[in-house]
Amino acid sequence: MRKVRDPWLSPEQQWLRLRASLVSRGHGVVKRGELIWNLEVRPSPLGRLYKVRIRYRRADTPEVVVVSPDLNELADGRPLPHVYSTKPVRLCLFDPQTAEWSPGAAIADTIVPWTYEWLFYFEEWLVSDEWKGGGRHPEVRDAS
Repeated sequence: MRKVRDPWLSPEQQWLRLRASLVSRGHGVVKRGELIWNLEVRPSPLGRLYKVRIRYRRADTPEVVVVSPDLNELADGRPLPHVYSTKPVRLCLFDPQTAEWSPGAAIADTIVPWTYEWLFYFEEWLVSDEWKGGGRHPEVRDAS
């Protein structure tokens, strides 16, 4: 009998793919089934350098947080566009209802490039005050 392959990538498999990717250069660790990956992102040659943390648990949605600089400080009092209203603020990189991302997708090939793209449009928003990154932001209900 043929073994059915698990369509989900484990945190360990995601770690290996991130390590092998030129775009995802950074460092990370897998502990107790959870991947934490840290990388620096410069969304354009003239852009700022952002420290980003990606957190992933098997079959869950990756959480992407900009560790520094503080996005709220950069926004200078304006509400941040296209983020989840959590603490810390998580970037909204895709619509979970449209299956743009699944646990079988490599974070290195999806979440990391989408993070670069989100930060590119964020920097543009800082100047224009208009979000040009597109996307639909679903309502997120508070878990309380």
